[in-house]
Amino acid sequence: MQEAADKLIAAFSSHDTENYFAAFDEQATFLFHNLDRMLKNRAEYEAVWKAWEDDDQFRVLACRSTNGYLQLIGDVAIFTHNVSTDVTIQGQKETSRERETIVFARQSSGHWLGVHEHLSKCD
Repeated sequence: MQEAADKLIAAFSSHDTENYFAAFDEQATFLFHNLDRMLKNRAEYEAVWKAWEDDDQFRVLACRSTNGYLQLIGDVAIFTHNVSTDVTIQGQKETSRERETIVFARQSSGHWLGVHEHLSKCD
């Protein structure tokens, strides 16, 4: 299960959108502190991400994960960690520090996919 979380983080860290979004179920939900609503499926998040890229010149440069904790409860896994992310927005480099929870579910194939992500600011 840890491998699924590591692959997701690696894809996000390198702005590999294909593999990043592939790590989530199509019906996954997303709750981010920088949005005014919950995204109710992966397609909604992909559309928001594309708008960030197009409108804000958004790009992930790097992401560092620390203090990871994994709870395995049957076919559900809850992964929490702290993330420090370097991005560019409008050509300016920014670093954010956040706490993240990703809930994974084991698929019938045995693969783990994210089904919910919650991101909150870290002061």
